Amino acid sequence: MPSLPRRAAAALAAFSFLALPACAQTSAGMPAPQLDLPRTQLTVGMHRITAQIAATAAQRATGLMHRTAMPEGEGMLFVFERAGVQCFWMKNTLIPLTAAFIADDGRIVNLADMQPQSEDNHCSTRPVRYVLEMNQGWFTQRHIRAGHSVRGLPAAQ
Repeated sequence: MPSLPRRAAAALAAFSFLALPACAQTSAGMPAPQLDLPRTQLTVGMHRITAQIAATAAQRATGLMHRTAMPEGEGMLFVFERAGVQCFWMKNTLIPLTAAFIADDGRIVNLADMQPQSEDNHCSTRPVRYVLEMNQGWFTQRHIRAGHSVRGLPAAQ
């Protein structure tokens, strides 16, 4: 999840809570995961990925929070309006993830393994427009690392 300065995060959390529709909680009263975002198909070499697209500030702020599992070969693609150093954390995220920080040209700049429920920042090593979160181990098992290209990214606007 993208991290914010503490005051901005608190203000956003308060606003988000007030703005959530009633259906955004499970029957147990827990916040519901974000499952209805648009999807796209990406490839890295011969590997296919189905990725939900988090393109708005609210979608990016929620990201993969509250999920207890994510199917193999699926992930979430965070799309930003402009390239910048992007930092993510794992508050309210229950599954271990790896973030691939991706430049405008589709090249992976760096990867960061992230542990559930951690507020540690994981940042891109240079400005990027895209961040792809996958189950931790997905990139490693396929020998995908910095320098590999991701194809099928939405066009920069």
